[in-house]
Amino acid sequence: MNYIDLKDKSEAELIAMLKEKKIELFTLNAKQRTMQLTNTAELRVAKKDIARIQTALTAARLK
Repeated sequence: MNYIDLKDKSEAELIAMLKEKKIELFTLNAKQRTMQLTNTAELRVAKKDIARIQTALTAARLK
């Protein structure tokens, strides 16, 4: 996911995407704690996606 893809979305779409990513991050953390997560890089990707969405959301609110 790139910021370019996110900057054209509406505020409601960004909020929905943010909720989905936070749920995904929660499940990944739970899998890691129970030793079921094989690819730990997914955690880093999910966190960066959340940061990108929050950045786009802030930019959309400032417009």
